[in-house]
Amino acid sequence: MTDAASEARAAVSHRRVLRIALPIVLSNATVPILGAVDVGVVGQMGEAAPIGAVGLGAIILSTVYWIFGFLRMGTVGLVGQAEGAGDKAEVSAWLTRALLVAVAAGIGLIVLQPLVFWAALSLAPASPEVEGLAYTYLSIRIWTAPAAIAVYALTGWLVAMEKTAGVFWVQLVMNGVNILLDLLFVLVFDWGVGGVAVATVIAEITGAALALWFCRDAFARPDWRDWSRIFDRAKLIRMALLNTDILLRSAMLMVIFSSFVFIGARFGDVTLAANEVLIQLMYITAYAMDGFAFAAETLIARAIGRGDRAFVRRSAIVTSTWGLVVCVSLALVFGVTGGWIIDLMAKDTGVQATAREFLPYMVAAPLVGCAAWMLDGIFIGATRSRDMRNMMALSFVIYWGAIFTLLPLMGNHGLWLALLISFVARGLTLGMRYPALERHAGAS
Repeated sequence: MTDAASEARAAVSHRRVLRIALPIVLSNATVPILGAVDVGVVGQMGEAAPIGAVGLGAIILSTVYWIFGFLRMGTVGLVGQAEGAGDKAEVSAWLTRALLVAVAAGIGLIVLQPLVFWAALSLAPASPEVEGLAYTYLSIRIWTAPAAIAVYALTGWLVAMEKTAGVFWVQLVMNGVNILLDLLFVLVFDWGVGGVAVATVIAEITGAALALWFCRDAFARPDWRDWSRIFDRAKLIRMALLNTDILLRSAMLMVIFSSFVFIGARFGDVTLAANEVLIQLMYITAYAMDGFAFAAETLIARAIGRGDRAFVRRSAIVTSTWGLVVCVSLALVFGVTGGWIIDLMAKDTGVQATAREFLPYMVAAPLVGCAAWMLDGIFIGATRSRDMRNMMALSFVIYWGAIFTLLPLMGNHGLWLALLISFVARGLTLGMRYPALERHAGAS
């Protein structure tokens, strides 16, 4: 074994991977709790419209903010590589660049809010009462768009610096404040839908402020405000190209999942509900896998920054091993307890029976999707965004080819098979590009 390989083996330990991954898994576990409380408190008002308004408003803003999720992924790769190369100045500068993008995007959304809300409510029409309450909710929450989007950039910096415990505390405090204020503003002050929105505004500001505090090391050096460095043309172009590729890749992925829901609606309400129950298990898998994909992002980024091929390979192997353990474990859990979970989530016997019919696809999903999830993290850390974009485009075409081929023959079974085929395609196509990633690391 070479000296470099020995060093990589020592540096990329299982303990280090778990130290990065577990706080992310725990922070993700708090997300569904907040959604349940939001619905629960407005449900106490005794009317259906407030529940629909909060749900609709939250989905609209989550989707709009999701567009800027590239700030987290791009920041991890860029900051991690700078840290791996020992370039402390760029470690600080990349965070400033990302925050400037976040603030500009947030201000843009505030200015364009009438157009954004009109477009969103046109795509997802509801009753006049629900739309009116949703508009109230949106018009309050939009004022924290800069803070909400900035959290993506701050989270990316924390992940790159292996400070994922900070990510956990930001998520925990933000959701905790939101829940407590939900209860106070809605149940005590009787502010209704507006109270839920105000609670979220305060929580988002609190979360952004706490994240800034956890990122204080970035501001300890004067480089974070070295404007000639911040606005370096080559660095800005690199950031723009990287983030554009990630955005396009993510947009195609969202179309795949959205189309799965919309196409499933063609098979009737029972099948649509069954698919929705099962897709919740997919979200659980994604939440669990995030931690190990994040670990891959930061370790691969540092390895690329060092130009250390052995470190790249060791990081990919160790993080993917844990990813595989999680995926196999979840497949077993879904296989053994899936029926019980279905009965817990749906009381309609028709939905229960239909969900059981398609449960084997959900059992298979973690197994066939493991490679795609982990390789996403590996390629994000390596900032190989062009490969991610191109391989997603190829997988996107394969998915639609499967839809048009299998749907007429197999109905909802064909829909599930097409989704699983898209997972396999992503894993295989990215896997084919992995050797080039290693060569790039060795040439750095």
